[in-house]
Amino acid sequence: MKQILITGGAGYIGSHTAVALVESGYTPIIIDDFSNSEKSALDGLKNILNQEVKTYIGDCNDKALVERIFSENEISGVIHFAASKAVGESTQIPLKYYANNIGSLLVMLETMKKFDVKNIVFSSSCTVYGQPDELPVLESTPRKDAESPYGNTKKICEDILHDHVKSKSGAKIVSLRYFNPIGAHPSSEIGELPLGVPANLIPFVTQTAAGLREKITVFGDDYNTKDGTCVRDYIHVLDLADAHVKSLEYLDSQEANFIDTFNVGTGNGNTVLEVIQAFEKVSERKLKYELGPRRPGDIEKVWANTDKVNKVLGWNAKYSLEESLRDSWNWQKRLSNL
Repeated sequence: MKQILITGGAGYIGSHTAVALVESGYTPIIIDDFSNSEKSALDGLKNILNQEVKTYIGDCNDKALVERIFSENEISGVIHFAASKAVGESTQIPLKYYANNIGSLLVMLETMKKFDVKNIVFSSSCTVYGQPDELPVLESTPRKDAESPYGNTKKICEDILHDHVKSKSGAKIVSLRYFNPIGAHPSSEIGELPLGVPANLIPFVTQTAAGLREKITVFGDDYNTKDGTCVRDYIHVLDLADAHVKSLEYLDSQEANFIDTFNVGTGNGNTVLEVIQAFEKVSERKLKYELGPRRPGDIEKVWANTDKVNKVLGWNAKYSLEESLRDSWNWQKRLSNL
């Protein structure tokens, strides 16, 4: 059973990917500093998998720790999630984002080269497209100047990965440009668990429905969209986790010095108000929301063309928006003892 190191593996997407890896016959090993996750995720994983996932607590910028993990295990590939990821916060404290997101990738690539580990799946983001001129976006859509320091770190990391491959490092890389992950494991053992005020829409929606927040603020209602609110491509986290497993399998069949990029979304765009209405239908609860000013760093609309990932990886999104929101709500109900 191949051992796969998951950086940020106790986080939202990382924990669901750990489940998908075990279900596909891999052995995940987690490194996480729990700066944006909770240790309860490890209990949730144990309950789902009936086994503990080996976990190292620490920072991916800690080169000595990362080298120790590689020396103590037979790592055959890496899935690199670890990063600071709040768009709004990145506009306020950009240096934290550059140090954490770029530094941790450099440590990982250097250590992989030292231990002759070639395969890495990188968490990129649709933010690299900025506000695209044409929709839906293809992998070949030109990247634009990022709207936020967070988005810029993803662009820079992608450039680093391309230069690393050009240097004949031997690396084999898949970069996955995520759209907007939502949902939770159907068991409600793991799910999105933002610390403090959520930066993403869905936790705000579920926390408001659960009575933890008074109302939702919809940032901007004057965009050029069907109802004036931003459009995003919302993908179930289990679908996203599956894309990582398929990416690892894809890398196994490639030669050294290889890199490829895939959009991972549903191919559909939904406005913020459409998401709120769909949630009200699924939860049978009325949500209180207000319209507010636009938020710095937000783009107007973006959704994926998924033809490439469908064809090359044989991956397709299975879950609908309503199914994703149902799983998010069930997770929130468990958290809130509803």
